[in-house]
Amino acid sequence: MDMKNPFESPTTFKLHRAEYLVGWIVVSVLIVLHWSEIRLLPAIGLFVYIDLIGYLPGAIAFRRSPNGRISKNYYIAYNIMHSFITQGVVVAVWGFTIGWEWALLAIPWHVFADRGVYGNFLKPFGLPFEPHPAPGYQRLVDDLAAGTAAVAGDRTPEAAAVSGK
Repeated sequence: MDMKNPFESPTTFKLHRAEYLVGWIVVSVLIVLHWSEIRLLPAIGLFVYIDLIGYLPGAIAFRRSPNGRISKNYYIAYNIMHSFITQGVVVAVWGFTIGWEWALLAIPWHVFADRGVYGNFLKPFGLPFEPHPAPGYQRLVDDLAAGTAAVAGDRTPEAAAVSGK
């Protein structure tokens, strides 16, 4: 994956997930080490509110939709609520107003779990809200595995086909 090819192969996806899984493990260890210092109700609230706002409305709309098409607003809500940028702001506001506390670990624990444990990243508009195989992606993976999407220098397979080489 690079700036000209913003997709992940199955291998790079697993590696990307592994990085978040390590973050989830680190946060899990911190939760265990500081369990007696965690206020449970705020921790539960901080964990759950992300999906109450960002996931559940879209999941319900998707399941109710006869064709699986739902408003882009559900995708936007999911992506905003599952963004480390948004959640970093929430942690900072909470810390500076309510106080810094171990319950705040619920936020990175949630996002790291979504990405590392479950493999859920931000949602692109062009895919169904809930995970479903995309035939175009499978063709790309097949092409990559066959080596037909390989490039030589600046030449793409399309350029090679045009030139006959």
